[in-house]
Amino acid sequence: METAVILAYVGLGIMIGLSGIGSAIGVSIGGRATLGALKKNEDAFGSYMLLSALPGTQGLYGFAGFFIVNGKMQSIVEMTTAQGAAIFAAGLALGLVGLMSGIKQGEVSAQGIEGIGSGYDVFGKTMVLAVFPELYAIVAFAATFLISAGL
Repeated sequence: METAVILAYVGLGIMIGLSGIGSAIGVSIGGRATLGALKKNEDAFGSYMLLSALPGTQGLYGFAGFFIVNGKMQSIVEMTTAQGAAIFAAGLALGLVGLMSGIKQGEVSAQGIEGIGSGYDVFGKTMVLAVFPELYAIVAFAATFLISAGL
């Protein structure tokens, strides 16, 4: 039982930690692009800010996943190794996908920010393209939810 609980809590830590790191890196990438674009066109700050903030959602998915799984863990009287491994796997999946999708979403957003700063009307198109990496974080979050439902 101890091994199962350790696996579960390590999985939760990975879930929150990696998805949060992905968001932090992603919003930093967007923030750096915003600072450069402001030098060219400071009137578009609202667009820059929205695009910079997009990668922050991956950290939120990790946090929400933590609450879903942790709530389910509290109802388990005696955790099996399989349950601990399932929670670890959910944490690893959501953490890694959140890490990578947050970074990649930040890169897409940064390109759009640079385009807007150069005078191109690409805000809407950038929003659409920046959502694509996030879809995979949503899929990983849904998988986490389904894994927790099977505990």
